[in-house]
Amino acid sequence: MPATSPTAVPSFRSRIGCDARSGYYAAPHRYRLHLSLSCPHCLKIAVAHSLLGLDDTLAVTLLPAVPDAPGGGHRALRPLYEASSHQHSGPAVAPVLSDDWTGRIVSTHTPDILRDLARQFAGHGPDLHPCGADEAIAAVGRLCDQGITWAAQRAGQPGGDPAARDTALATLLRALDVLEWRLASREHLLGGDITLADVQLWVTLVQLDTVHRHHLDAAAVHRITDHPRLWAYARRLAAHPAFGSHLDLDGIARRHHAHCRGQEAAGAAVQIVDWAAYARQEAPEPVRQPG
Repeated sequence: MPATSPTAVPSFRSRIGCDARSGYYAAPHRYRLHLSLSCPHCLKIAVAHSLLGLDDTLAVTLLPAVPDAPGGGHRALRPLYEASSHQHSGPAVAPVLSDDWTGRIVSTHTPDILRDLARQFAGHGPDLHPCGADEAIAAVGRLCDQGITWAAQRAGQPGGDPAARDTALATLLRALDVLEWRLASREHLLGGDITLADVQLWVTLVQLDTVHRHHLDAAAVHRITDHPRLWAYARRLAAHPAFGSHLDLDGIARRHHAHCRGQEAAGAAVQIVDWAAYARQEAPEPVRQPG
């Protein structure tokens, strides 16, 4: 099965506060995001960064699609990890939010990074984390992680108990049914405006079609496609520059094949969305921003 993240991911979980008393406070040009667009966690952050219009406020350094260090880490991140954790021995993984003033890591925790971008930097984009929406956004995150990603991985797991795979597929289809029903009466998951819930779901659907589908049989994929509102929603968001412009389909495929040991199934031939119609035309080159 595809390895979407290293088995042992170090965690730095400082937060961006409101003023200087918090230590880490929102200041233009102070922080930097280190992202690999083939990673679903990084892709979520890249989309949110663009939606919020933070190009001139918060620098982004792009990393290679396939981690180039043992344990699924990136060599370019090793100095940051060692500066932030004495004699750090684990993988130097992305995403990373770092502080250019101190040369240390602020956070590697995607939900915290997303919330801090939306609340503390805001920018000129939509309110991605509206007041009172915490639980609704968290619930969508759990549905994406457990109901879709985990269930799709289990449903496509070679060998093992066929009954367990069937149960996992049923879990996946129920999650898609819930989303299909929700999108019948609204443009986005929480109403009329894009929020972090939409960012989370869209990236999850990208992964479902470009990674997890390859380990499912054709009948299962056809049942997944039988959610027309959901996939129309995915296409509509993909057409938005903040979403589709970050799609690195070649990188996603290379990252998948670098880590996956599962067998390809018949569902690999049943593409759900033509993501290439929305994606960047060239694979992103790693960029080093001036420090």
